[in-house]
Amino acid sequence: MITPEEIALAHHAIDHSLALGAQKVRVTLNKSLMELVGTLDGQIDKVSHCLDRSLTIALFVEGRYGSFSINRMEEAVLDAFLERAVDTVRMLAPDACRDLPAPARKAADAVTGDELGLYDPAYARLDIPRRREMALNASLFAARKAAGESDFTLLSEEGEYSDSVFDLVVIDSEGLFCRHRETSFEYGVEMTVEDAAGNRYSGYWWDAAPFLKDLQIGTCCATALERAAAQIGPQPHPGGSCILVVQSECASKLVTPLLNALGGYALQQKNSFLDGSLGKRLFPERFTLTEACRTPGQTGSRLFDSEGVATQETPIIEDGVVRRYFLNTYIAAKLGMEPTVEDAICPAILPWIVPGHGPVRRNQAEILRLCGEGILVTGFNGGNFNSSTGDFSYGIEGFAFKDGKILHPVREMLVTGNFLTLWNNLLAAGDDARPCSARQIPTLAFHHVDISS
Repeated sequence: MITPEEIALAHHAIDHSLALGAQKVRVTLNKSLMELVGTLDGQIDKVSHCLDRSLTIALFVEGRYGSFSINRMEEAVLDAFLERAVDTVRMLAPDACRDLPAPARKAADAVTGDELGLYDPAYARLDIPRRREMALNASLFAARKAAGESDFTLLSEEGEYSDSVFDLVVIDSEGLFCRHRETSFEYGVEMTVEDAAGNRYSGYWWDAAPFLKDLQIGTCCATALERAAAQIGPQPHPGGSCILVVQSECASKLVTPLLNALGGYALQQKNSFLDGSLGKRLFPERFTLTEACRTPGQTGSRLFDSEGVATQETPIIEDGVVRRYFLNTYIAAKLGMEPTVEDAICPAILPWIVPGHGPVRRNQAEILRLCGEGILVTGFNGGNFNSSTGDFSYGIEGFAFKDGKILHPVREMLVTGNFLTLWNNLLAAGDDARPCSARQIPTLAFHHVDISS
């Protein structure tokens, strides 16, 4: 997507900025294109085409820093833009913590953009008729309406097929050049049903893949319908302390706060419940959360971050010990610490079961059998989280289970606690993370969790 002419213009932006008085410069050039076909009840509802292109330039001028973006790629326009940008930076306050990353930290293995094998040549052969055909063929609405159902009525089906291509180049005045490009194919659908009493329930399912041949588009509607119908007939459930099994589809809700708390901005602002945790064992001894960002073919994998710093496949939390903060060059300097990378890219939780419960590798069904009785969470509904203390309160929905078998749906329940306490009550982590997600988080089980209705 990004042309040689555009790359040449990015290099020109660096040269011109240096000529204007900048000491160091970084340019980020990105282009993305998304095509979307939406359906409603088995008919085409919308078609959209979205093209985005931008050039972002980071200027380091006389100890000062500024970042600017433009989407016009004519050389004369860019030159005038850079002149105003450099003049603007000169008016800012000095900031000694701003700098380019050390050369030794920068990626040197992302030259073509295809090193991770995330670009599908089939993307270039797709056209609008083919996209419309895939979106319509995925629909189950007409067939299900014609067949009818004994215990519910199918009210609506809203589906969206989309594909996109993303191309990114990062260069700087110290010789950095790195590139990443990938394609993505996605389909998601929401089915809404009504029971005999007029109560409505919705179920959603989706799939995504970097290669079109791997997209499981044909099963999404059936799965979404099954998830909607399964919610019919919710029953009250007593509160108290119980086992909570969190489905892999929504388990990242419990992992994201950990990653955010290990982020540099939260740490620097003293707004992290994991401040001061580096090198400490704060989690169960066999709990490992790792960064798997260099896995070829894995959705979301990346060889470098936004500064061009090389990523690493390394533990974030290893055997319960916090091993990594996410510190870009600026925040690391502010904190007086060694920089790492800007953020977690493809975090993954390794399979784990409390010792004495048999083989390590488990899927959701096996974890339910292991746990015996409790609540299976299939979705979170709002809530609150205090990033300074780790306290949380989330609405949940899902199913009560006993002897490893689903009993009935539950809704409008509340789970409360503290993230450090919750994770220290980890009972199991499965091996069923969905490959379509960048965050490889499997089914998780916790004991001694407080819930209320």
